[in-house]
Amino acid sequence: MENQISIIVPTYNEAENICDIIKSIKSNLSEVNAEIIVVDDDSPDGTGTIVDEYIQSTIQNDRHSVSIIHRKNRNGLSAAILNGVENSKGEVVVVMDSDFSHPPDVIPKMLDKIEKTQCDVVIASRYVQGGGIEGWPVKRKLISKAATEIAKKGLGVKANDPMSGFFAFKKNLIKNISFDAIGYKMLLELLVKTADVNIQEIPYTFTDRKFGTSKLGSSTILDYCKSVWKLYRYGKEAAKKERRLSVKFLSKAARFFTVGASGLGVNYLASILFSTSLDLWYIHSTIIGILFAITSNFFLHKYWTFGDRDFSLKRTVLQYTKFAGFSSISGLVQIGMVYYFVNEFNLLYPVSLVLAVGTAAFSNFIVNKKWTFNEKVWG
Repeated sequence: MENQISIIVPTYNEAENICDIIKSIKSNLSEVNAEIIVVDDDSPDGTGTIVDEYIQSTIQNDRHSVSIIHRKNRNGLSAAILNGVENSKGEVVVVMDSDFSHPPDVIPKMLDKIEKTQCDVVIASRYVQGGGIEGWPVKRKLISKAATEIAKKGLGVKANDPMSGFFAFKKNLIKNISFDAIGYKMLLELLVKTADVNIQEIPYTFTDRKFGTSKLGSSTILDYCKSVWKLYRYGKEAAKKERRLSVKFLSKAARFFTVGASGLGVNYLASILFSTSLDLWYIHSTIIGILFAITSNFFLHKYWTFGDRDFSLKRTVLQYTKFAGFSSISGLVQIGMVYYFVNEFNLLYPVSLVLAVGTAAFSNFIVNKKWTFNEKVWG
């Protein structure tokens, strides 16, 4: 990968590990442009000071840089990771622990997977074939498996190891996500709050730390329960919103097509009126009929379909110009499709007309919804 990679390493009391983990990351990414961001939660053992000294004593190069964020108020691992992500410059972000439970030699495999599959998230997984856990007592393994099953069954997460703390993702994936940053599992929140995310998993073996103490305790379990409950409620609200948006979208589409049908009547009556009463040439009468239909359709759509009550002159003229232009393009699309279906596919004219009218009308609805009346497409 030629673009810069950001490695986020949150720390708390990792004085014995931090320098070695930084060196190992750099050695495993010798051919990659990477920045290593240590986010230290005011470690009493002086982890932050050790990183400061390491940075001062090390010559920074174009390939690798090391920086540190000192956080004075310790408020959770997810918050620390987010702090690091906010200060990162890489297009791809890797999150990992600093105690060697997450082997740095797995990072190149994660980056390779992103590059080859163009996926959004790569999870280093303990629970796919080839992965595993070493050094954990049975009790902790059971807790981990229980938490994983709760996430998969209760929150509908598709990943095999949504509780992994070792993962990589494309930074633009989270630009519109608001994180609650409760507890220690940012990945779980990311997976719940991203729609249709492309996930890949690669196996790795989690090895329990050699130095320092584990951060897993009763408060961590409680934070996890809080996080799952909030994410469960988030999923319910998102589903309700999606249903409301679906109903709203279909309602507006129905109104749009109803107005379009009324426009056919306006077109016909105006064309007949001008051709018979004013004795105009039928082509001229038809053009006038079309203009009448476009105008009546515009005002009905503005007031009824899209509920826009702002009829200020500048706004209305601009909207009318856009609507007339898009409607004209839609008419040309319809004519082109009819010609193509009849001449290239030898379809019957009535069948071709139905297909063309349907396609042109729907595209006309979408385009005018987004560009004329400035609404989101879905909603």
